[in-house]
Amino acid sequence: MLRSDRCSSKTIDTVFQPSPTLQTIARGQLCAGCGGCAAVAPDAVTMEYSQDGFLRPVQKAGISEEAEEKVAAVCPGLGLTQDPGGRWDHPLWGPMTGLYTGYATDPALRQNGSSGGALSAILVHLLESGTIDHVLQTGAAPDLPFGNRTVTSINAEQVFQAAGSRYAPSAPLDGLERWLTGGCRTAFVGKPCDVAALRSLAQIDPRVQERFPVMLSFFCAGVPSINGARKVVEKMGGDPDQVVAFRFRGDGWPGFAKATMADGSVWEMSYADSWGGILSGHVQFRCRICPDGTGGFADIVCADAWETDEHGYPLFEEREGVSLIVSRTENGERILQDAMAGGAIEAKPFDAEGILAMQPGQKGKRRFTLPRLLALKLAGKPAPRYDGFHLLRNTWDAGLLLTVRNFLGTLRRIVMR
Repeated sequence: MLRSDRCSSKTIDTVFQPSPTLQTIARGQLCAGCGGCAAVAPDAVTMEYSQDGFLRPVQKAGISEEAEEKVAAVCPGLGLTQDPGGRWDHPLWGPMTGLYTGYATDPALRQNGSSGGALSAILVHLLESGTIDHVLQTGAAPDLPFGNRTVTSINAEQVFQAAGSRYAPSAPLDGLERWLTGGCRTAFVGKPCDVAALRSLAQIDPRVQERFPVMLSFFCAGVPSINGARKVVEKMGGDPDQVVAFRFRGDGWPGFAKATMADGSVWEMSYADSWGGILSGHVQFRCRICPDGTGGFADIVCADAWETDEHGYPLFEEREGVSLIVSRTENGERILQDAMAGGAIEAKPFDAEGILAMQPGQKGKRRFTLPRLLALKLAGKPAPRYDGFHLLRNTWDAGLLLTVRNFLGTLRRIVMR
């Protein structure tokens, strides 16, 4: 049974002062569910499932003034500042040091991953080369088939087991303190908002850069509620309560959503139907006003290098996977070149203009962020502040009709909720 969202002051025990920052986030539905607040205030904040199936902070005790400032500084829901720092800065795709398409040379890893297995291959290379000691990433929760948990990988087999997209809430920053106090070099893999929060934490905690010398991400279309996966199983014709294992995609490109039932039967649904028809409709509000679905704060970010039809729409036919690979820092480019030289990845340079056809959803997210933020402000709701994302230029490129449509659509959504 999922627990109700207790972020509001009405349901918090009055023996301590409710956090103004968490209250603002809850009032504006700005929570990304990353767990950053729990990372900097672990004695006061825990991450729990809300009634609508998202991971949300629950305040259990008073938060000190110092911790309150850290929560505000780290939370990606309040805003993001992206500084290109001399790198090539594409208005849609963000800062880059290199751009490629490719795939894992290990056929099994390529097959198991959601696209070409490039991200997993990079992780294996980092471990086997001794660059890092551990990988901190998201895997399936053993006690909740549709859910996620943060897992540690120390070898290729564990990376393999954790490969594949997980379209459900995850809070990989929750419990981060034990990693910061350890002595290991760890590669962090998370959603774009997770990496952005970790970068922000690095600005106030020097241990972060020392313990997490590599940060990787992926293109993200948003975090669906865990209830979305239950809807997928129901649409398959199965009983969600009888599911013992659930895979969102992978084992092919794009792969099928697969539900393994208690009786041993396996139910399947195509990626186009599961993500496009169901899960995308369960994405949390914060993701709909996010300009950083492309992982601009990571060292390396990977995505699906979809092939397109004559109309420029991505094809979701099963084939061998190919990854879009973007290095965003000098560190990331160095790692990527090492992985290619070591034979972990086969890749070739790619033209940024080609991403438009591969990732039309990401184009829309960046171009419609500004009108959606204006709708929030008009409705009197808290709105994030985004700097360095070329929002005005992207809105201009979107055109008046689509800009107005997104503004009114967001305003209607706010009013209805």
